[in-house]
Amino acid sequence: MKKNSAILGAAFLMATSAIGPGFLTQTTKFTADLMASFGFVILISLLLDIGAQVNIWRVLTVTNRRAQDIANDVLPGLGIALACLIAFGGLVFNIGNIAGCGLGVNALTGLNTTTGAILSCILSLAIFWYKEAGKIMDQFTKLLGIVMIGLTLYIAFISQPPVGEALYRTVWPEKIDMLKIITLVGGTVGGYISFAGAHRLLDANVTGINAIPQVTRSATSGILITSVMRFVLFFAALGVVWHGAKLDAANPAGSVFQLAAGNLGYHFFGFVMWCAAITSVVGASYTSISFFKTLHPFFEKYYRYIISLFIIISTIIFIALGNPVTLLILAGAVNGLILPVALAVILIACNKRSITGSYKHPLWMQLSGWIVVLLMSGMGFLTIRSSWGQFF
Repeated sequence: MKKNSAILGAAFLMATSAIGPGFLTQTTKFTADLMASFGFVILISLLLDIGAQVNIWRVLTVTNRRAQDIANDVLPGLGIALACLIAFGGLVFNIGNIAGCGLGVNALTGLNTTTGAILSCILSLAIFWYKEAGKIMDQFTKLLGIVMIGLTLYIAFISQPPVGEALYRTVWPEKIDMLKIITLVGGTVGGYISFAGAHRLLDANVTGINAIPQVTRSATSGILITSVMRFVLFFAALGVVWHGAKLDAANPAGSVFQLAAGNLGYHFFGFVMWCAAITSVVGASYTSISFFKTLHPFFEKYYRYIISLFIIISTIIFIALGNPVTLLILAGAVNGLILPVALAVILIACNKRSITGSYKHPLWMQLSGWIVVLLMSGMGFLTIRSSWGQFF
């Protein structure tokens, strides 16, 4: 029973880690940019997400080893470099997550964003200091994940999107934007996110060859939950902009809810934003620090203290810098560039008998993983060359 709860909890931990303030901002802004053709971007990113995540989760759980340990076996010191890279990407995300907490509380209650961020920081710390942190983390992410999808579905229904046009352009787009694809993939399985559920399964002892069917189902479920939320929000935003409304550039997601359902919709947005942000704070903090857990006994001994410090630092940086929309979008792009590095390490490791033992990773799965690595690397290179100037 505990393992079944952990399997579903891992899927929701990954999904709610991905569904953060950046997710809401990217989805609504990109819908306004591409209109119905954004459905194609979501579809392609979904396929790339599955190719990346299933590879990573299966290799980690079969070997019962964390990503940093596998990386160190591939090349001494690589695990430390990977841990630092993931932690950096996680910190960038977490600043946006804390900002989203503040924005959500402000929209819901009227409290200023700084107060909302601090209160959310305290709640996040309480979750990790609870005696059965893993259990409450599973329940917390599942409940809030369901609430987010439900409220956004209501907005999608009343915004009256052109469903037929959206479905048609999902398979036959008018225009394609590679930056948006790499940003979406980076925001869904980039950086720490693709490892969030896998490391949760390791902590719950869901490991070994016998666990492969459950692990694969959990990994796929996490992507599907994320994609359902992405499509629902896409339909909600498309309905608003399709009828001629203009989104607020400073808060595109909030304006979708407000334009669709007035003040009630804006309060709904506040709750959805807060749910998305607080669950992402939990996921980002847990996973980023889990990369250091086996590198030195110090990190294992003071695990909760280090997670607490990670959350507090993210909160302090947000209070000092604020919450620019550009940072939330850039966070997805940064983590999208981390993904091919991390996935390539796992794919190299899966062919080393000293790491995987008797387990043989399916060839078709390796090929799908390498396709993701090549596509994300290529799109990342083109993105840096042609679009870096818009961020700096």
